[in-house]
Amino acid sequence: MIAQWYWCLAVPEGGTEGIPVTYVPARNTVFLAYALAWAEVIDASAIYIGVNSLDYSGYPDCRPAYINAVQNMMGLAAKKVVEGSPIFLYAPLIEKSKADIVKTGMELGVDCGLTVSSYQADEEGNAYGLCDSCRLRKQGFAYAQLCDPTRCW
Repeated sequence: MIAQWYWCLAVPEGGTEGIPVTYVPARNTVFLAYALAWAEVIDASAIYIGVNSLDYSGYPDCRPAYINAVQNMMGLAAKKVVEGSPIFLYAPLIEKSKADIVKTGMELGVDCGLTVSSYQADEEGNAYGLCDSCRLRKQGFAYAQLCDPTRCW
């Protein structure tokens, strides 16, 4: 049902002001709630999330203020933390440019041909090529002076 609705969504092909139509309500909050619960189950002391605020497309849950608020909430909501064993929330990409993220990936040996950043990738993983996410990715590779191996449909 959601997939059918999503394909009917008019995804912008250029930068937009404000929160874009591609915003998914509470997406990162849901992910982090599951991560917090799992961290307690496995007795983990850290959660990592790959949000980015510098080149973000208007998503409120990709900002440092949001990450700080979730870290504070974790201190109130998790038994493990309340009892004195902290769980830290790390967002190592939050203040990196897309170019810096691309460069870091290359330094770590990431095969960027196996990754896709698209709001409308097809079932084979080919990117749409014109949405904000695709545009920001292309821009990051260009600023890093690297070739983007993304396949587009």
